[in-house]
Amino acid sequence: MYVTNNNKQLSAGEKSGGSGMEEFIMSRSNRVEVPEAKGALDKFKYEVANELGVPLTDGYNGNLTSKQNGSVGGYMVKKMIEAQERQMAGK
Repeated sequence: MYVTNNNKQLSAGEKSGGSGMEEFIMSRSNRVEVPEAKGALDKFKYEVANELGVPLTDGYNGNLTSKQNGSVGGYMVKKMIEAQERQMAGK
C-alpha cells in the first residue's frame, strides 16, 4: 500500500496524479516469520545485548532507552547480514 502526501491510500501501481511525494508504507511487527527460530532469536538477542553492555532482561525493559534497544536490534541485523553474506560466499 502507498500513501500520498494528502493521506490518500493507493494500491501498488496506482498513480496519485499528485506531486509524486508518495512513500511506501511497511508493516512493522515483532512477528517471527519462522516460528521454529524464535528461541534461537531470543538467545541471539540476549547475547548481542550482553556484548553491547545493554542490560536487557527477560520481561519488562521500559527502563531502557530507544538508543539502547535500537542498538541491539541494529547489531542483530548487521550480524545476520554478515552471516548470510559468508554463507552466500561459501565461507
